[in-house]
Amino acid sequence: MKRIVQSRFVRWMLLTGIFFLLLMSLFRMIFHQVFSQAGEAGLSRAFWMGFRFDARIVCIFLLLLLLPGLFGLYRNFTGRLQKKILLVASRLFGFLLIIIYTFDFAHFAYLRQRLNASILSYAADAGISLSMVWQSYPVIKILLGWVICFVLIFYTTRFIYKLSNRPPDKSGRANRIVSSVLCFLLFAVAIFGRVGQFPLRWSDAYRMNSDYKASLALNPFQSFFSSLKFRSAGFDAAKTRQYYSLLAAKLGIERPDSNSLNFTRTIQMADSANASQPNIVLVICESFSAYKSSMWGNPLNTTPYFNELCKKGVFFKNCFSPAYGTARGVWAIVTGIPDVTELKTASRNPSLVDQHTIMNDIKGYEKFYFLGGSASWANIRGVLTNNIQGLHMYEQEDYSSPKIDVWGISDKNLFLEANKVLKLQTKPFFAVIQTADNHRPYTIPEEDRKQLQLKSFSKDSLEKNGFWSNEELNAYTYMDYTYKVFMEAAARENYFNNTIFVFVGDHGIRGNASNMFPKVWTDQGLTTQHVPLLFYAPSMLQPKVEERKVSQVDIMPSIASLANMPVKNTTLGRNVFSASFSADSSIAGDHTFVLDPDQSLIGLVTSKYYYQYNLRSKTEAVFPLLNNIPLVAGEPEPAILNEIRNLTMGYFEASRYLLFNNKKKVVTD
Repeated sequence: MKRIVQSRFVRWMLLTGIFFLLLMSLFRMIFHQVFSQAGEAGLSRAFWMGFRFDARIVCIFLLLLLLPGLFGLYRNFTGRLQKKILLVASRLFGFLLIIIYTFDFAHFAYLRQRLNASILSYAADAGISLSMVWQSYPVIKILLGWVICFVLIFYTTRFIYKLSNRPPDKSGRANRIVSSVLCFLLFAVAIFGRVGQFPLRWSDAYRMNSDYKASLALNPFQSFFSSLKFRSAGFDAAKTRQYYSLLAAKLGIERPDSNSLNFTRTIQMADSANASQPNIVLVICESFSAYKSSMWGNPLNTTPYFNELCKKGVFFKNCFSPAYGTARGVWAIVTGIPDVTELKTASRNPSLVDQHTIMNDIKGYEKFYFLGGSASWANIRGVLTNNIQGLHMYEQEDYSSPKIDVWGISDKNLFLEANKVLKLQTKPFFAVIQTADNHRPYTIPEEDRKQLQLKSFSKDSLEKNGFWSNEELNAYTYMDYTYKVFMEAAARENYFNNTIFVFVGDHGIRGNASNMFPKVWTDQGLTTQHVPLLFYAPSMLQPKVEERKVSQVDIMPSIASLANMPVKNTTLGRNVFSASFSADSSIAGDHTFVLDPDQSLIGLVTSKYYYQYNLRSKTEAVFPLLNNIPLVAGEPEPAILNEIRNLTMGYFEASRYLLFNNKKKVVTD
């Protein structure tokens, strides 16, 4: 180590890095002293995570200076140009820290949020914004404070430079190269944030189940740049009000109020006499595309077990994910709001991490989330742990089963690991199990291949029935096998008879469904969103096949109804077991909202039509849903088309609104 720091440039980087880390840590301590909340305990974890976020920012700055140093720019450390570069860069960075943290503290004092990209919107009304700042904050004192801080940074950086220049650099060329490479690796690890598959992300701050601890851990650079790409995201309350009355009638809002935009209604109980507090197991099934499965008569018979299971439960043949993608599917299921964000996904937007979910309102239940890999993807961990109080999250490092690929342990072992935990529970539980193996690289463990008996079909047969390869098909059949293993294992446990099992696809897959569905499903991409939905509880539910259109957003309120859980529904999800759900027999009454953010398309799937609206071109189209017969002129009727159009826009605008206005409520058992 002594030989490494003989390099004056390396010594300067280390001392400069320590100084700025101490400075940012001081700001965090001041933040805590100013904004701390009563009752907050166990803050050491927040401070440690905050230190890691700070180290990332400092090391990004140092890395930008190190890169030209790798090519010999700072070999003459005392040269006039080199000295000027290092002093000016460090002072500018220090000044930036002071200014950014000042705005951050003011932003948090005003909005109780760390600095984010929404502050850029104030530039549109700069005059008003500056007047507000002048009238709200002690601007003169802040400017004097800046001057004092700038002077301190000016002399501190000069002192660090002089200290780094003693004793003279006696390191050889080889030593300088080795020390620079080691610094590069150190900075790279600090920027990544951890040693592992996924980097440290802003959502990790929300694993502590406390908004304040998350705010304490974050720094303004992390929160600002994480939200920068979402700076244009927002809602239009006026447009939401424009369609509110129609939407409120369709959703069954108990006390409609277009001024407050109230979406609250009470979950109607399916059976008020049932007070047994049934357990809930919700399985979110990776890429469970409807047309590829046996339930719709696919000749390759890929899911024979699940097909039989559907005959013994309440099976919804027309369930849709509002939008394609696992992150959007999980968001819709958990929050009850379609993810209508155009850029990235809602789970990646720090401004949307605070969401109310029915799962959090359920009292007296232990809550679990089982995932074979890591919940770092799409920052979904932040959505779950920040909004579901007391959630027990299990990831790949929590299991004894081996990791088989990038998605973690196999789905079969995931189910068995979950079963081991659930069978030990003495309180009612709500468990979510999210699978992943029906996804590239389509890994099937060696231990299961013999039992599965892998299939092989010709390319023509595969493509005709919606598959691209035998690997994809066998992964699909393996998915069915894992459901069988799980249900057979669960059936041997005491909890089974008092449990409602719910299976739903996170999304479908685009492909050729013309062998089973009218061409609109293939041509317009409905195959990417059409998924199975099954409620299975033989001791509680009579078998039934339901044809009405439903959505992933309907799952949580429907579960609450079946389990007789007294909760409030504040989003767009409907209770599909309520009498009112089937009461509207009109064409627009049987509907579900869908969208394709990549193509800027929103739409409504109804009993007869698929309506589509392009947000960019402002054009619309209507397609026949039940057959391949082209629509005639005037079809659908103007009144029906107008209702479908307004419903589509209503769902879109309400979704945009609720993403920002559906904050969670704190619930204690």
